[in-house]
Parts: sequence; structure tokens; C-alpha cells
Amino acid sequence: MIPKLTVDKIIDAAHVEEVVGEFITLKKRGANLLGLCPFHGEKTPSFTVSPVKGIYKCFGCGKAGTSVNFVMDHLKLSYPEALKWLAAKYNIEIVEREITPEERQQQTERESMLIVMQYAQRYFTEMMMTTDEGKSIGLGYFKERELRDEIIAKFQLGYSLEDRNGFTKAAVKAGYMPKYLAKTGMSILSNRYVEGAEVTEQDLFDRYAGRVMFPIQDDGGRVVAFGGRTLSSDKKVAKYINSPETEIYNKSKILYGLWLGKKTIQDKDCCYLVEGYMDVIAMHQAGIENVVASSGTSLTVDQIKSIHRFTRNIIVLYDGDEAGQKASNRAIPLLLEEGMNVKLLQFPDNDDPDSFARKVGIREFQEYLQNNTTDFLYFKAKKLKTDTAHDPIKRAGVIKDIVENISLIPDNIIRSIYIKECSNIMEIEEAVLQQEVNKIRRKSGPKYREEHTDAGTGGSGSIGAESTLVEAEEAEKEGFNFDSEEKELLRIMLTHGNILITLDAEDESEESHELEITLSEFILFELYRDEISFENPIHQTVLDEYVLEIANQRIPDIQYFARSQNPLISSFVINHVMSSHELSNKWVNFGVHVTSEVTHIKKGTQHLLFSLKEKKLNLFITEKQELLKTAPDEEIQGIQKEIMHLTLLKGRVNKLLGRIVVK
Repeated sequence: MIPKLTVDKIIDAAHVEEVVGEFITLKKRGANLLGLCPFHGEKTPSFTVSPVKGIYKCFGCGKAGTSVNFVMDHLKLSYPEALKWLAAKYNIEIVEREITPEERQQQTERESMLIVMQYAQRYFTEMMMTTDEGKSIGLGYFKERELRDEIIAKFQLGYSLEDRNGFTKAAVKAGYMPKYLAKTGMSILSNRYVEGAEVTEQDLFDRYAGRVMFPIQDDGGRVVAFGGRTLSSDKKVAKYINSPETEIYNKSKILYGLWLGKKTIQDKDCCYLVEGYMDVIAMHQAGIENVVASSGTSLTVDQIKSIHRFTRNIIVLYDGDEAGQKASNRAIPLLLEEGMNVKLLQFPDNDDPDSFARKVGIREFQEYLQNNTTDFLYFKAKKLKTDTAHDPIKRAGVIKDIVENISLIPDNIIRSIYIKECSNIMEIEEAVLQQEVNKIRRKSGPKYREEHTDAGTGGSGSIGAESTLVEAEEAEKEGFNFDSEEKELLRIMLTHGNILITLDAEDESEESHELEITLSEFILFELYRDEISFENPIHQTVLDEYVLEIANQRIPDIQYFARSQNPLISSFVINHVMSSHELSNKWVNFGVHVTSEVTHIKKGTQHLLFSLKEKKLNLFITEKQELLKTAPDEEIQGIQKEIMHLTLLKGRVNKLLGRIVVK
């Protein structure tokens, strides 16, 4: 049991932004931080962290809590386990009282399995470093692969002895229960075992005998599985054996190397994707740590989402052989579909990252990565020109494959750019390619529309399915909708914010004179004078970013926001600003003279501000009226006075709006 003083010390040290920041990339947005929610699959960030309040909240799935809650939910830990994890992170010593045999019996199976895996890692490393067999075969293999001692230690590599019962015997002797050796998959039940009976040491034999061992960690750093490589030349023996699915290991969600590489992935805003364990290790030895590999499976959507939490930029490094190209071709559509920015790099002469790094040395390896990374479209298009120069049928097939890849991209703008570039490279009319992309997306039906909406660029103008749902629920709950005024004010600020307008003002001597300020300064002054914030969190996020730029003596334009790293902001601008339509000048030919919006921009902006204020006053009045229903007698008079004052203000605003309120 952890003493209360220690618990308080851990909670005080575990700042929510630091803890959450270990697992997802957080971007500063006003007073808060924003990132992709790790609890549900999203492409548009709705996960907010408040350092001031010490909490996180996802506006998509509703998850909320403190740093301890986050560790519990994300790593599937109990409260005491989460505290221990945080204590280890912040180097806080925990002195627990000795637990009784009864309490030990009540430990969760999950915790027991994790303890077994931790022991297994230490055992395999010890066998490799201290036994003659381990040093000559296991350590000899890694030395032959030119791994340095610090890299071997960093990845906690080990060796399982040829003895078919070596690990099982040692684990049972050390006090680990046979049933957990079987549940983790470290030991295998023999044919002698009777279903339903208690598992004993005699029922088990080792899964990994005679193999070098690669511990697989979750993104909390806990060993949850192993990959074991045979050193036998017998082709009948499987080259790799990986841990089976267990309560602590879901292979479709775990990425090898993510625990060691996630900080660098965040810092570099880029992730290398390779095929195998040794490829990851070779990259680290070459000084490149932002690298991961799928754990003995083809790349999955869940694994991509794990990467997406830290970056949208991914570089696929695949072997030069046919198998490597097939693996890449399977991965690219999944990556594009999840909104990743995909680049490719192919190694020469059928090399992989490991063999190529050993062949050329660290410096040349790093230079090769830097100079030979290519956007997936250019890579495929260039390959198209060289491989299908004299074969029209084959050329058509490859073009179709490229077009299908482009159609998977959820973002309208990025997809359009790829179509244009593809048209130039392959010398095909852009309209033809666009028609084919549209055809594929229509044929795919709701699947694309759903993803399109989630990406925040849907034709209906939504900014992400989760966020839109929250907006609708809030509007329904409150009975008010501020979206139209908030969106329009932001649109005006982004398109006409630098326009100078003239206002009547008074100086300190109460003398009237004209004051010239920008339109954006006028809007911000009106909002902050009346302490008005936007109800829609997406709109407020855009406004916060705008204010930040103004504070830095810059008036941001549409392109600044359209290129924002925050998909919420860029999606809003693309949907509600860049997509707005202007009347054509051709109407002049018919005798219709169109008045420019700028002509009446000041009056139109004032009308919007008054309309927003009128709605806010309605909201305040409604809230006070609700409060009146349950207020104590001594507070009723004060609330009634507030309602009268708000109603008076509302009347003044309505007069400015030119509205007549009929009672």
C-alpha cells in the first residue's frame, strides 16, 4: 500500500501536460494544449489538456481526468499501478508495507502477467551475458551484426538457451506461477495437460528455446511480448516466432520501437517505418531514433493511429526485393486513408536498412536517407515512366493504381494538389484524373463520406464528426446557436482584417475625433470589452491563434491559417473562408451592378457584433430566469434586478440592430 504523503508527492510532480505529452503530440492553443485523442480513432484533434486546471478532456469521446486517470486509461492500469508508473517516471521512491499472502493472491492477472514478462526479459539478457552458450551463440550473433554494447543494452536483447525447459524451470523456481507462464505465451502447454486442471511445471515447455530474443514494449515501456529469431539454417524451422495474442499484448496495436522513439518522432515531426526488429535497431545505431516497425504483422490501422498521435509525416523504408515492395504497396493505401503524409525510400541491391547501414557506414547511411526520400506520388510516377515506357496496357494499370491511391486521401486540398502534380508528371489531362478520382470516391459511398467528414473538409461544412456532434448537443441543450455570427466574424477577420476603418472616439479631454484602426482590431476590441468568448470551441481555437499573431505584431492572412499544423484550424478556413463564393463580374453585362462586400464592411461587421451580443444577452437572461426558479427568497430580488438590467441592455442592442421587440 502506498502512503498518502507519497501519493500526494506523485500527483504534485505529475503535470498533466508532461504525462499526456509522452503519448501524444500536444500543440499550444491559447491557455490549453490540443492533440489527437488516444482513446478513440480521430483525425481531427479534439483532445484538450489544461495545464492550469491539471486536467484533460476529449470533446469527441468525453474522456476526462487527471494525469493519473490518463495513465490508468491509456496503459490499462489500476490506480496503484498508475501511481507506481508515475513514481518511476519522476524518480519518486515508494516505500510500501509488505503485502500479505492473501493480498498477493488477489493481484490482478494482468499485473501478474506483466511481472512474468519483466522477469523473462532479465532472464534472457542474463543467459546471453553470463553463460557460455549465450555468449558464443546469442551475443556472438549480435556482435556479428556489428551491434555496439550500448545498443544491445538499450534494446534489452537476450538469448533463450537450447534447453527446452530452461526458462520454465528457472521461472517456477523463482516463484512465478506456471499458469501465468502459459497465459503470457512464454511457455507452451504440452499434450499431457488435461483441460481444466491446474497448470504445473510438468505441463509446460519453452516457446523460444535456442533463439535470440527481442523484447517488445508497449508505449509505456513495459515488456508485453517477445520476438524470437532462430539461428538455425534448417529451412523447416520458422525464422521468427512472436508472442501470441494475450491479455497484455494486442499485436495489431503495438509498434516495435515506439517506446524508445516517440520523443524523437515528436521532435522531428516525422517517423520512419521499417519492416523488422533489426532494422529498427540498425537505425538507432546509426543515430536515427524516430523509427518503428510493426510487430510481426502487416501494418494495421491501429498502428498507424499510434504513429499519428505523434506526427502526420511518415517515411516508408522498405527492402529492395519483391517482398519489400509488396509490403510497401499494402501499407501506402492504409497510410493515405488515415490522412498521413507519405514518402518512400528504396534501398539498392535488395538491401534493407540493417544490411545497407553495415555496408556503407553511419555517415553515408544518414546522407542516403536525407537525399533519396521521395513523395509516394513522384516515386510511383517515375517508376511508371521507366517500367511501362513501351507497354500502354501496363501503363494504364499503374496509372489506375496511382489514381486509386490519390482517391484515398481524405483532405480535399491535398488531394487536388496530388491530382495536379500527377497530371504534370504523367502527361494526362487533369480533368480526366479528377473524373476518375471522383468516380472511385462515389463508388466507395458512405465510407469516404464518413472519412471525409472526420477529416474536417466535408462539403456540408462540418469540421470533424466528433466536434460537430458536440456542437449540436450543446446547441440543443442550451437552445441557442452562435455559429453563424462566430463563423462570419472569423471569415471577415481572415479576409478583410487589415482593412482600415474610421471610428468616432473621444480622447482624455472628452474631445471627439476620428480614430483609424484595422477591422480586426475593432472586432477584437468589441469582443474583449464585453468579455465575449466564442461558444464553439473550434471557433475559439481559431480566434486564440489570431490573437496570438496580433500580439506578435502580425495580421495573419488566409494562407497562414490554411497551412496551420492544427487540422481544426486549417479545416475551418478551407470550409468556411476559402470556399465562400463571390458574385461574378459578368452580372455587369446584364446591367446588374454588384456592390463589393468591402463597401459596407464596417456596417456589416457592427451588425454581426450586435447580433452576437443580443444572443449572449438572451442566454444570460435565460440562465438567470432558470436560477430564479430554485433561488432562496433572500436572493430573488437581486436576481430580478440583474434580469431587468440585462433586458435593458438587450433593448438597446435591438435598437441598434433596428429591431422592434413586440410584447
